[in-house]
Amino acid sequence: MRTVSGIQPTGNLHLGNYLGAIKNWVKMQQEGECLFFLADMHAITVHNDPAELSANCRNMVAVLVAAGIDPDKSILFNQARVPAHAELAWMLICNTPMGWLDRMTQFKEKSGKHKQRASLGLYAYPVLQAADVLAYQTTHVPVGEDQKQHLELARDIATKFNSDTGTETFVLPEPFIGKSAARIMSLRDGNAKMSKSDPSDLSRINMSDDDDTIARKLKKAKTDPEPLPDNMADLADRPEARNLIGIYAALADQSQEAVLAEYAGKGFGDFKPALADLAVSTLSPIRQRFDDLRKDADAIDAILSKGSEKASALARPTVEAAYSALGLLRD
Repeated sequence: MRTVSGIQPTGNLHLGNYLGAIKNWVKMQQEGECLFFLADMHAITVHNDPAELSANCRNMVAVLVAAGIDPDKSILFNQARVPAHAELAWMLICNTPMGWLDRMTQFKEKSGKHKQRASLGLYAYPVLQAADVLAYQTTHVPVGEDQKQHLELARDIATKFNSDTGTETFVLPEPFIGKSAARIMSLRDGNAKMSKSDPSDLSRINMSDDDDTIARKLKKAKTDPEPLPDNMADLADRPEARNLIGIYAALADQSQEAVLAEYAGKGFGDFKPALADLAVSTLSPIRQRFDDLRKDADAIDAILSKGSEKASALARPTVEAAYSALGLLRD
């Protein structure tokens, strides 16, 4: 099994990123061949400060390694160091009907009322996402609910390319459903995902937050006055309570039912301090390692250079096959 996963280089992770994806990635690298990349080419589909983008990429490498991604077990790199992504994306763009891209919901959401001002890159970036996956003969792609449409598009693009050229250039990747990823919601609104874009810093736990900040945010998290029940069904209409139980369960590697069995009948005055202690003990070592790693830019660049060499070697045969399938002369 070969999997490919990408992440935006925002410079830092929050608890939702870690429990929703990264913790599963750490387990995946024990089970198969994994490629993890920083989507820096996707990042430039909107305006970025160049210095900030570079710094964010390095910081993201530091936090991923601190969280458990092992560059010796997996391939960790950034898109810009592997030309195959851009080369293959252009070939696939020329083979992808505009109607398919018109149906992509994320462009509509991100462009909003300013569609005419949005970049062509923002419109076509799902094809670059397809190239990210197809370049490596990827067999499986970890997907969340918001990425299923993109994987379906990648499969459609691969099928059309193979059919149009009469070749088997691309493997059709399958969705990878590992251990159920935790869906972490805002600490201020149990119906909204935890997000870096939320204007309230109290809505999220940043992986760079110190121990006191983590504890303070969790103790201030929105809840309700009712005690905790002994079953999940009774949390159906209590989104904030359900979210905190989910966070505890994900941090402790327990089922939510097991957490409720331990805390049934207790109020949040008892539960929140326990959750805060668990979060601090789990995240503090990650933060400390992140702080050490981020200071060594040379070591981070060495990780990216090593990873990009491996990724380039894996992608090159597929890219050359695509050139050949289209009749583009390379020799």
